[in-house]
Amino acid sequence: MPSLRYEKKAYENGANLVAGIDEAGRGPLAGPVVAAAVILPRVFRHKTLNDSKQLMPEKREAIFAELTVHPAIAWAVGISEVEIIDRYNILAATWRAMKTAVDALPAAPDHLLIDGLPVPIFKTKQTAIVQGDCKSYSIAAASVIAKVTRDRLMLKLHEQFPSYNFAHHKGYATPEHFAALGKFGPSPVHRKSFAPVYHAFQMVQKEFETVRSAS
Repeated sequence: MPSLRYEKKAYENGANLVAGIDEAGRGPLAGPVVAAAVILPRVFRHKTLNDSKQLMPEKREAIFAELTVHPAIAWAVGISEVEIIDRYNILAATWRAMKTAVDALPAAPDHLLIDGLPVPIFKTKQTAIVQGDCKSYSIAAASVIAKVTRDRLMLKLHEQFPSYNFAHHKGYATPEHFAALGKFGPSPVHRKSFAPVYHAFQMVQKEFETVRSAS
């Protein structure tokens, strides 16, 4: 279970504000990547807060509601849409979303706890923690806020593009999603820089060219 040990170490080393950072949506074939940054109070405990992937959807929603109305918790999100992902790449788009989230915090942190590997675009002192969402309360909180925010965005995209059933798989590469891609081709919110989507797009283009040539 997560704890505050990484946060406490940063404060002991002179930090004034420590923010945890995590993202949701690096792997899907469609939709944005969302990052969250969270500053928790120095004294904080939670019975069920954990890596968002370890929580059922209803539990994530409940924890999200607790975190986002807590008067002593500062939080913000950053979003990189599909156009940014395809223009740069998913890693650069993720870093941009993280920076947007940190810049949107009401106070600037002077130490960042980041899930996974270091993020070089930050000049702020940082500690990268592999599986940090299972180890740090701040990162776990960021993982929940990022995940719930992205899931809600995917529900809105489902309303616009119901044929793909984004409400069910949230854009991830499931057999159902692959079947929809094969049947309908990519939507405007699919990541055409991702190989499966690119190949589906190429197939649609070939079919279009075949029909046009025949006519």
